[in-house]
Amino acid sequence: MSQHSAGWTAPATEVLRVTPAGLSGVDPDATPGYQGKKADGAESLASGLAALGDLQERLFARSAVGEAQAGVLLVLQAMDSAGKGGIVRHVVGGVDPQGIELAAFKAPTAEELQHDFLWRVEKRLPAEGKIGVFDRSHYEDVLIGRVRALAPAEEIERRYRAIVDFEKRVADSGTRIIKVMLHISRDEQKQRLMERLERPEKHWKFNPGDTDERLLWDDYMAAYDTVFARTSTDDAPWFVIPANRKWYARLAVQELLLAALEDIDPQWPVADYDVAAEMKRLAAS
Repeated sequence: MSQHSAGWTAPATEVLRVTPAGLSGVDPDATPGYQGKKADGAESLASGLAALGDLQERLFARSAVGEAQAGVLLVLQAMDSAGKGGIVRHVVGGVDPQGIELAAFKAPTAEELQHDFLWRVEKRLPAEGKIGVFDRSHYEDVLIGRVRALAPAEEIERRYRAIVDFEKRVADSGTRIIKVMLHISRDEQKQRLMERLERPEKHWKFNPGDTDERLLWDDYMAAYDTVFARTSTDDAPWFVIPANRKWYARLAVQELLLAALEDIDPQWPVADYDVAAEMKRLAAS
């Protein structure tokens, strides 16, 4: 567990790591590893945000003086309305934006389609000292690609292997990879999508295509399970976070980020000048 794990009874890195049971072994309403309720979660989130901000600033400070140790890549995958935007706003959005690099991958452009599917992804990897966030990612190419048959089966198989090799190279470079699937129930998704239709200020967030994708729910769940089986490795494990309770999903992602940053253990850079002498010069100026 991280050093700021109030309410956690077990490390998030252990209780949330995907198992061979896949999604069938995860209750979207559960709060694994956390014993508190929603109000407790709000307090834990605030406390953890302060710790996250401190660690992120240390990491960024080292990169600013050319002493970066590592970067962090948070990959967010989910069905529509599962809460990726809330994670970006309430967890990642609470730290210094200078140290954050956000990439939201949409349908590939004509130029991107001329290259291998990982070409555009590699260009958006976080620099050393930064926290990178992929709002959807290269996994769309083996999720939608499989469910919608956008590529032949043998090409999808090649992509699984390419992803494992790619992520190993990224991890070997020093970047910590946190891959998260926010797991909501089909009923919860219907409720959230209906709310978007019932509230005019939410209409911009609704896409009629979301309903079409719901009709393929079981196919997507099977595609996710295949992704976990083929691409969850020690270098880049998958974490499945129950997401019917938004407060818990945000807290769990924060806990995974804290664990990664505490593992890096960034220290403040040491001044390369005489601090006492500069204090005297400044006082006399």
